[in-house]
Formats: sequence, structure tokens, C-alpha cells
Amino acid sequence: MALAHNEAPTSQEGTTAPAYCAQPPVTEPILRPDLSPDRLSAIILSRTKWVNGTVLRYCLLNESDGASAEQLDEVRKAFQDWKDIGIGLEFREVDRPSESEIRIGFRQGDGSWSYVGRDALGISTRERTMNFGWDLTSPHGKATARHEIGHALGFAHEHQNPFAGIEWDDEKVYVTLASPPNNWPREQTFHNILRKLSISEVEGSDWDPESIMEYPFPPGLILRPEKYHREGIPDPLLISENDRTYIKRWYPPMEDKLAELHPFQSVELDLAAGEQSDFAIVPSETRMYEIGTLGDSDVVIVLFEEVDGELRYFTGEDDSGEDTNARLKVRLFDGRRYVLRTRLYSAWGPGQAALMLW
Repeated sequence: MALAHNEAPTSQEGTTAPAYCAQPPVTEPILRPDLSPDRLSAIILSRTKWVNGTVLRYCLLNESDGASAEQLDEVRKAFQDWKDIGIGLEFREVDRPSESEIRIGFRQGDGSWSYVGRDALGISTRERTMNFGWDLTSPHGKATARHEIGHALGFAHEHQNPFAGIEWDDEKVYVTLASPPNNWPREQTFHNILRKLSISEVEGSDWDPESIMEYPFPPGLILRPEKYHREGIPDPLLISENDRTYIKRWYPPMEDKLAELHPFQSVELDLAAGEQSDFAIVPSETRMYEIGTLGDSDVVIVLFEEVDGELRYFTGEDDSGEDTNARLKVRLFDGRRYVLRTRLYSAWGPGQAALMLW
């Protein structure tokens, strides 16, 4: 999203050259080349998304970065705006970086950026997974906070949607972004602006220029559609209606009561690609258990333990792209409550995917 306009210089054509967030490289999954297109697409589309019902803990790294109280409050409000849509994810602020999935810095001069969804899990707990490099209290700064959290929830840039039909004036884009306040080399401009996502990375066939995940662009950088060549794309300052619909598709409200999964019980997973099933596990004895899937399917399974009324990550397994089943071997304790969440990437074989506890 854009910086405050008072920090944005004027280009030679007399238009404002906004500054943009710089998304870190996205981790590409290593998948077998013989996977079917449908199976490959389902894995790529879902791989950065959290399992619904996850409690995402974020830590504001303000001690070393000197962020103001107003800056910190704006980040909290941005998380709450996403939560108020009615999604199944929960957000908790924590004091210790080691207890967080999302670590937020406020280093000036380092731009605003975020890792995408579950890619943050591969980053050391001593490092940031998100940064805000400018004032968040202006309208554009508020939008920046919501945009970067959108990345953290697993969503990509909207202007890189292959269905947008945007034809760029490539050289003008490179020259504009190489100038202040961005000062980007060509490869960074290509990664963040010109590179189109593959069709397998997006859902549906529509482009939403009002999405909070869209960048604003001044007139002249886009050749076609003609409307945006003449007018540019204005700053999307709010989470759009399409954003709200899309995020609830991935993270719908959670049911309060869960069915229990019992030992030696097999439960069919009657799920479409991207959907999820959730079960409670309440062991009657302390011992080693095995939890796993059956059938030809690609899934991610995550086990949480309830601690002081809140679910804490225990362990998980992702078998996507492999012709094996996800398996967890864990010691569970009598009297404790666990929750197992299973998101289906795809069911690629003839049989029905199922889940079992041994």
C-alpha cells in the first residue's frame, strides 16, 4: 500500500509516485513434476493458508524500533478489523517473540512488508516476519497495516492477479520504481509489480481493484485497460466487500461444539478442496497415540492442546504432493483436551479420504 503522500515525490509527468510495500520472496513448494494440474493447483492455492481456528500470536517489537503508542494501537486495530469480519482465526498479542508466529518491527527505512501466511513459520523467532517503515496513523498508513496483515493471513497482491488483464508500460514502471521513495532494483519491481501470479495461485476469475491487497497506481503506468491508463488506480483504503467474502471462504466462523474422535474410529472426510474438518480428542488414558489420514488425499493436519482455555499448537504434518498419508505419533495425556484440524488440499484417488485415531 501507499505511503503518506507527503513523502511521495512528483514524477516527470506531474503525477504522484507512491511508495509501495515490498513483499519478501515467497517460498515455492518442491512438488513432483508428475502431479496432475488439478492436484498441483489445489496444493499451491492452499499451502500458505493457516488451518481455520488457529490462534495467531503476534509480537510488537517496539523496544528496539521505537514505535509510538499510536503506531502500536493502529496495528492492533488492523488485526481487529480483520477479526470483525467474522472469521474463524483468533489473534493474540504476546510479549515474547519466541511465543509468536508473527513478529512485527517498525524499522524506518526498511519499507513495509510481510511474509505470506504459513511461510512465516520458516523464519527464526529472532527475526521479523512483518515490518512497518512509515507512519501508520494517516489514511494510507492505516491501509498499509490492513494490507500487510492480509499478507500474513495468506493473501497475495491483487494487481498480480492474472485475471486482472493489466498490460503495463514495463519500462516506465521500472523507471518510476527505481526513483525515490522506492529506489527498487529491476528484480524487486518485477517481483512486486510486474510478475503475474500463476492461475493455480488464485481462486475464481475476477479482479478486485478495490481490494486492500491492491496497490494504487498513478495514471500512465498501465497501458490497458484504458480506464486505468487515464485514471490510474486510486488508493484502496478499506477492506473491500470482495476481500470480506474471500477471507470468510477460507476462514469461516468456527462451530462451538466439536465431534469427538475416539480410538480406532474412522471418520470420512467429506470435504471439497480447501475445506476443513475439526475434532476434539479427550484421551481416557495416557499413552502414545497415532493420528492419521486414510485414502488418496493431500492434507495438512494440525493438533492443538487446550491450555488455560486457549488452544496451543502441539504438532502438525503436511503430506501434500506425496503419495503417503499424514501421520502424527504423539503422547497424549488423560484428562487433557486436544483439537485436531484437518484441511484438505485435494482428494486425488478413487477412495474417500478418512481420518483415524489409534
